[in-house]
Amino acid sequence: MAPELPKTYDAKRAEARWTGQWEKDGVFTAGRRPHAEPYTVMLPPPNVTSVLHMGHALNAVVQDVIVRWKRMQGRDVLWLPGTDHAGIATQAVVERKLWEERKVRRKDLGREAFLKEVWAWKDQYGAAILRQLRELGSSCDWSRTAFTMDENLSRAVRVAFVHLWEKGLVYRGARLVNWDCVLQSAVGDDELDEAEVDGHLWHIRYPFADGKGHVTVATTRPETMLGDTAVAVHPADDRYKAHVGRFLDLPLIRRKIPLIADDTVESAFGSGAVKVTPGHDFADYDRGQRHKLPIVSILNPDGTLNANAGPYAGLDRAVARKKVVEDLEKAGLLEKVVPHRFTLPLSDRSKSPIEPLVSEQWFVRMEPLAGPAIRAVNEGKLRFVPERWTKVYLDWLTNVRDWCISRQLWWGHQIPVWYDADGVPAASVDDLKIGAKHPVSGKPIVRQDEDVLDTWASSWLWPFSTLGWPAKTEDLARYYPGDLLCTAREIIYLWVARMVMAGYEFLGKPPFHTVYINATVLDAIGRRMSKSLGNGIDPRDMIRQYGADAVRFTLCLVATEGQDIKLAETKFELGRNFMNKVWNAARFVLTSVEAPARGGGGGAGALEDRWIRSRRNAAVDAITQALGSYRYHEAATALYEFVWDDFCDWYVEWSKPRLKANDPACAATLLEILGSIVRLLQPFAPYLAEELRVALGEKEFAALLAWPASLPRDPDAEAQVGEIQKVVRGFRLVRSENRIPPNSRIAEGFLDTADGRFFGEWKFLVTSLAGIGELRPGRAPPPCGTKVASPHTVSVPLAADVVEAERARARAELAKAEEFIESIRGKLADERFTSRAKPEVVERERKRLAEAEEQVRKLRKALGQ
Repeated sequence: MAPELPKTYDAKRAEARWTGQWEKDGVFTAGRRPHAEPYTVMLPPPNVTSVLHMGHALNAVVQDVIVRWKRMQGRDVLWLPGTDHAGIATQAVVERKLWEERKVRRKDLGREAFLKEVWAWKDQYGAAILRQLRELGSSCDWSRTAFTMDENLSRAVRVAFVHLWEKGLVYRGARLVNWDCVLQSAVGDDELDEAEVDGHLWHIRYPFADGKGHVTVATTRPETMLGDTAVAVHPADDRYKAHVGRFLDLPLIRRKIPLIADDTVESAFGSGAVKVTPGHDFADYDRGQRHKLPIVSILNPDGTLNANAGPYAGLDRAVARKKVVEDLEKAGLLEKVVPHRFTLPLSDRSKSPIEPLVSEQWFVRMEPLAGPAIRAVNEGKLRFVPERWTKVYLDWLTNVRDWCISRQLWWGHQIPVWYDADGVPAASVDDLKIGAKHPVSGKPIVRQDEDVLDTWASSWLWPFSTLGWPAKTEDLARYYPGDLLCTAREIIYLWVARMVMAGYEFLGKPPFHTVYINATVLDAIGRRMSKSLGNGIDPRDMIRQYGADAVRFTLCLVATEGQDIKLAETKFELGRNFMNKVWNAARFVLTSVEAPARGGGGGAGALEDRWIRSRRNAAVDAITQALGSYRYHEAATALYEFVWDDFCDWYVEWSKPRLKANDPACAATLLEILGSIVRLLQPFAPYLAEELRVALGEKEFAALLAWPASLPRDPDAEAQVGEIQKVVRGFRLVRSENRIPPNSRIAEGFLDTADGRFFGEWKFLVTSLAGIGELRPGRAPPPCGTKVASPHTVSVPLAADVVEAERARARAELAKAEEFIESIRGKLADERFTSRAKPEVVERERKRLAEAEEQVRKLRKALGQ
C-alpha cells in the first residue's frame, strides 16, 4: 500500500512548501523551452498606492489560469510581473500620510526629501503587492520583475518622448485641462471621480449695455461668471434672434460681452441662454475657439481668485461664491435660486472639485497615432473578449483628443526638456548639465522642466520597455509582440488603446492580439466594493481562511463571461469544499490501490472503465475549448462536474467492491483518471495539484506536465451507463420520497424494463449504487414505492410500518395544505383585498394558491399509491 495522505488537505502547508520551491527551481522562468513557440502575457502593473484588492486577485487568477494552461501545452511562457509608480495617486497618498502623521507638507520637505519618502512607500507596498501575487500562486517569471521607474524603463520613457518630439507629435501649449487645486496639478480624465450632489441653479440677469432689457442665464457656478466673455443662445431660438450681436454688461465687473448664437446651446435648459466662460468650462472653451472669444482665467493654481476677478481677488473659490451671490442679490441681479441635482467632477486622489483651468502643459498629438490602432481592430489583428468592449475602444480612438502628458508633481519621470534663459526648449534622452551649452540656442542651460510625465506615459510602453526596448534585446525579439492582455473596462482607452498606439508607433506591431476584459467584483448585493461602505473582501483574509486554491477556483467558478460578479465571503466555501472532495478521492485511491497497479495499464476494461475514460475525454475537450475562449466559469464548472459527479459519485463508488476483489483493471483506471484530474486541476488549483502529483510519483512539477490530449469518446459506453444511471436515480428517489435511510440496504428492488442487460452484465452497477440486495424483474407487490425512469419503472416493496408512517405524514401535510388553500381562496374572494392590494401582490397570492393546489394533487396521488 502507498503511504497514506493526511486525512485533510492542509492548504497552508502546501502553499508554504511550494511557493518558494517553484521560484527556486525556476519553474516559471521563460526560456526553459528555447525551441518552443513563445506565449507572452504582461501583468497589468498594480499601482504601488496600496495592497491588492479582490479585483486585482480576479485579474491575476484569470491570467494565471491561461498561462499555466499554455505552459502545459508546451509553450515557452513569459508572464512578466511588475508594479506601476502611479505618479499622482502615490504622491497623493504619501502627502496625506505625511500630513496625518507629522503635519508636514511636501513643500516643507523639499523635492529631494519628499521623493525619499515616496521611494520608501514604494518599497513597502511594491514588495507587499509582489508577495500577495506569490501567495495567490501566480506563476510569473519573477526574475524579470519590473517597475515603471526602473532605470531601463525610465530610459525607454525618454527615448519615446524624444522620438515624438522629433516627429512634431509632442508640443507645449496653453490649453484647458482638469485642475486639482489641492495637488496643484493637471489631472487626466482617468484620475476623475464623479459625485451626484444637491446644489443650486442661480438665475442671473445680464443687462444689455444700452440699458434696454436683460438676458437671464442659469449657472451652478456663479463665481465663474467673473471670467465670462460672452452669453450664447441657439440661433433658432425666436426669443433671442433679434438680440444676437448686442452687448451685455457683465454683472459686478461691468465688462462688455457679446450675445452670440451657437448650435450647441440647448434652448430647453433654463432660460435658453448660457454664460460662456472659455477659461473654466470645456464646452465653453470649444465655443470660445469657434467664436474667437478671449480667454479670461480667474483662478490661481491653489483655487483662490486672481486679479482678473477684480474685487474678489485673493478669496478662496468657495468664499468667492458666497460673496458673488450676496453682491448679485444686493444689485437686484439675482432673479431666483432653485435646487438642482448635478454631477460634480472630483479629483480621484484629493477628492476636491475639479476646476477646468487654462494652463501651460505638454501634449501629444493623438490623431496620427490613432489610425493604426483603429485599423488593428478593423483588420482583425486585435480583438476584445467580450466583443462588446470593442465599441468603447473604437469610440474613444475615433474622437480622440490630444493627450495632456504633463503633471505638476514631483513623483514620476521628470520631463526630459532643458531650457536656456530665454525659455528655448531642447529634448534629450541623456541628462543635460546646468550651465552646459544649449543644443539649440547655444546659450547656457539654466533649468530642466520641473513637471513630470503622466503615469500612462510610461505604462503605455509596458509591453516592450519591460523587454529591454529601446535596446534590441533577445527578449524583445522573442517575446514581442505578446499574446494576451487581461484588464479592467475602466482603462480600455486610458491604457489599452495607448499601448496599441505605442506598439505601432515604436515597433510597428500591436503589443497583443487579444484583450480580455474581466468582470468587476461587487459585493453580495451588487454594490461596488469600497472602503467607505466597508464591504470590501480582502483576498489575503480569504487565502488565510480558505486557502489559495479555493480562492482561485471560486473566482473562476463565478466568473461568468460578460457579467459582473456578486461575491460574498461564503462563496469561497465552494472552492474549499471542492478541494477537500478532490483530496478525499485521491486519498481513497492512493490508499486502496496496491503498488503493482501503479505501473500497469488499464486496457479496455469493464463498461464503467470505458465510461469514466469517455467522460474524462469529454471533460478534457470541454475545459480546453472553454479556456481557449476565456470562458472561465464553463471551464471550472466542467472540471467540478467531472470530478464531483462522474468520478467521485459514480466511478469511485463502483470501484469499491472491485478493489476488494483486487481487480487490477479497476486500480489502473483509478490511477489513470486521478492523473488526468491532477493535470486538469493544475491551472486552477496549483498547490493541490503539486501535492497530488508527488503522491502519484510524478517526477516533473505539475506546472510542467503535459496537458491531457484530446481523445475519442465512447458513445456506446456513455449510452449504456446513462440508462443505468436513470435507474439508480429512480431507486434513490423512491428512497427519498418514502423516508428510507440512504445508508440502509434494501433487500430487493424491482425493475420493469424490456432491457435484459439490467439482470445480467449491468446488474452489479445498479445494485451497488442503489443499495439493493437483489434486483428482480417486474413490479413490486403493493404496498410499494414506485418511480418512472423512462422507459423503465422502478419499485420497492414497503414494510407495513413504513407505509403507515408515510400515510400519516401525507395526511397531515394534506390537511395543512387544504387549510392553507381555504385561507387563500377566502382572501382572493374578498373584493376589498383584490381592489386595494397592488396587482403584483394579488398575482403573488394566486401563484401561491396554484402551488398549494398542485401540492394537494400530489399528496392525494401519493395516498392512493
